[in-house]
Amino acid sequence: MSTRYTKADLEQIVYKQLDNLNAMHDLLKIMKVQNDLIQSINQTLREEIGQFKEQQVMYPTRRKSKS
Repeated sequence: MSTRYTKADLEQIVYKQLDNLNAMHDLLKIMKVQNDLIQSINQTLREEIGQFKEQQVMYPTRRKSKS
């Protein structure tokens, strides 16, 4: 059983595929922007953690005496 498509059917399929490709392109663009934002926030967080570690004061602890 072979299905026969008319030219109009094939054009409709091709345009639907084109719409799907454009939608995927838009989603990929959004994901790229989100990824860039996440990387920027991670870099800021790394810098803030580094500054916090520099400000930390290490207090001496008591050593346990051996009995």
